[in-house]
Amino acid sequence: MIRAKTFMAMIVAIACGAQAAPAFAYRGQKYASEAKIAISQARQIALRAYPGKITDEELEKESGGSGLRYAFDIAGAKGVHEVGVDARTGHLLENSTEGPHPD
Repeated sequence: MIRAKTFMAMIVAIACGAQAAPAFAYRGQKYASEAKIAISQARQIALRAYPGKITDEELEKESGGSGLRYAFDIAGAKGVHEVGVDARTGHLLENSTEGPHPD
């Protein structure tokens, strides 16, 4: 049987460990040092463009804009959209319906 003090110490340790855990990893994170805006900022821009739930996210080198973009798949009221945000400028590059064969 676990004593109350021991139990509370375990809860505090777990809570502190959860706060120290690394942020959610995304595909293309190796390019993050080249980005001028953080993925958290890009998420906000994408969700303003198409409200919903982000189901996939990636930082990728792709033509258009500065050549580096965050790509988000967002499930919303009108289906799934791919929203692209330039990783260097924060400009919206794409907001289109996701096709039947997403990449």
